[in-house]
Amino acid sequence: MAGVTDDVPAEETSAAAGEAAGGLRTSLGHVLRNRNIRRIQLAFVGSAIGDGAYAIAVAIFAYQAGGATAVGIWMAIRYTLMAVTAPFGALLADRWPRKRVMILADLIRAVLVTGSAILLYADAPAAPVYVLATLTSLLASPFLVAQRAILPSLAERPEELTAANGTASTIDSLAFFAGPALGGLLLEFTTVQGVFLVEVATFLWSMALVAGVRVPAAPEADAPEASPEEPEADEPSFLSETAAGFRTIGSDSGLLLVTIAVCVQTIVAGALMVILVAMAAEVLDSGESGVGYLNSVFGIGCILGGFYAISRASKERLAGDLAVGVLLWSLPLLLVSAWSVPAACYIAIALVGIGNPMVDVNLDTIMQRLAPDEVLGRVFGALESAAIAAMALGAVVMPGLLEWLGLEWALMVISVPVAVVTLLMLPKLLALDVRLRAPAALELIRGVDIFAPLSPAAQDSLARGAVEQQFSAGAVLMREGDAGDDFFVIESGLVEVTQEGRVLRREGPGEYFGEIALLRDVPRTATITAVDDTVVRTITRDDFLAAVSGHGEARSAAESTVSRRLAV
Repeated sequence: MAGVTDDVPAEETSAAAGEAAGGLRTSLGHVLRNRNIRRIQLAFVGSAIGDGAYAIAVAIFAYQAGGATAVGIWMAIRYTLMAVTAPFGALLADRWPRKRVMILADLIRAVLVTGSAILLYADAPAAPVYVLATLTSLLASPFLVAQRAILPSLAERPEELTAANGTASTIDSLAFFAGPALGGLLLEFTTVQGVFLVEVATFLWSMALVAGVRVPAAPEADAPEASPEEPEADEPSFLSETAAGFRTIGSDSGLLLVTIAVCVQTIVAGALMVILVAMAAEVLDSGESGVGYLNSVFGIGCILGGFYAISRASKERLAGDLAVGVLLWSLPLLLVSAWSVPAACYIAIALVGIGNPMVDVNLDTIMQRLAPDEVLGRVFGALESAAIAAMALGAVVMPGLLEWLGLEWALMVISVPVAVVTLLMLPKLLALDVRLRAPAALELIRGVDIFAPLSPAAQDSLARGAVEQQFSAGAVLMREGDAGDDFFVIESGLVEVTQEGRVLRREGPGEYFGEIALLRDVPRTATITAVDDTVVRTITRDDFLAAVSGHGEARSAAESTVSRRLAV
């Protein structure tokens, strides 16, 4: 008995590890099998690594031109402009095809970086190089927003979307190492100009891969006819359209909740570099090399956390996992406050790194699931602005806290409020997971040929609105000649379709009826009677027409079914 008892924990641990590994393989399989998502991720590999190498090269150029002061001033201006311009760049991702935005961002950045290289070869003044480098940085925002906003239209299932976000986060973590390492390696053998030209090649790589992505046809909503008596509605102003992302976040409790959670976390993220420098100097007693070691540990944690987040793609615990990620950005720092030794620093920073992708992956998926597609780019832009502002706050506050309180107390002051706020929000975040959970009727809705061309978000919306109804054998579900208000999908059971007393057919699970009256705006053309006890899901007229009429392929599939059935 003792032996059996001792074996149980090992078996449970092995089972948990096997489940995690299986989840990781399944999630990565989703990403690799989807050609379009695979190309987006490979494009991001080149772009992210190239960006890291380019940033190192620009920083070295700035240091050579004006010392540490020049680097600091350029970084401050760069981050400020990124925060201010992010919502404007995000508007492009909602107004233009997102694939086009990504290609144009790559193309323009390639031209700008080429211009920077030419200026350096010509021994031009530093100012125009700073200008081109800043513009290149600003164009990263439209690219990344468009990338995040295009993924829902490319993913075929909710767990595939989460896996795609997890893969992107892991790539970002790998680029955290590979980009600067590549830049440093190249600078051993070439000049800053040479690194710039490598960055141009990565933009061209990204552009070529994105160009091969096949984006599903966008919904084509029927434009309402203007009444001659009614004046045309005023077009919203540019500023009003740009602010739509902020309005959308403010009007949705779920979006607002996760935005607050992430902004709280990014205060610590903004302070992180200052924290690493202080840890290296005061605890590791190793200066610049210590900062490098801690950065490496953080990056390794990010990679491990990314794989863990990917493995949980099918768990449907997005908001809860996000909360865990935010807590990992705060609570581990208290370990250093209580135990100021090198081991505590490495453990704390590794845990912070693990928390980073848990926040990023789940945040993106939540935003993609909750925000309407037509404003999704601007929602990401608004989030980006808020996060950059929070990071700036952390970067500004942390040096003063260190000077005033010292490392141990400063870590407590910046991390305890983050943990407290997150724990206070935890019940609402867990409740949000219930809202985000895939509805029971989702697989049934996906199996309907009319709805197959719709985006996962549209299918999810229909499934959430589908009402379950049960009918006993012999009950009439709808009667010929009655007004039609609902569309029916059979979940279980069997029904008989009759017209003027003549039996036309029988239908079972996965089949549907009721579309003719809704699409043609006519009375019911047949009577439907339950042969066995039957369960159906009903979708209202408004929801059905909004989904089908606004999408060309779905409308064609519906009209084909109507024509076939009316011909009987």
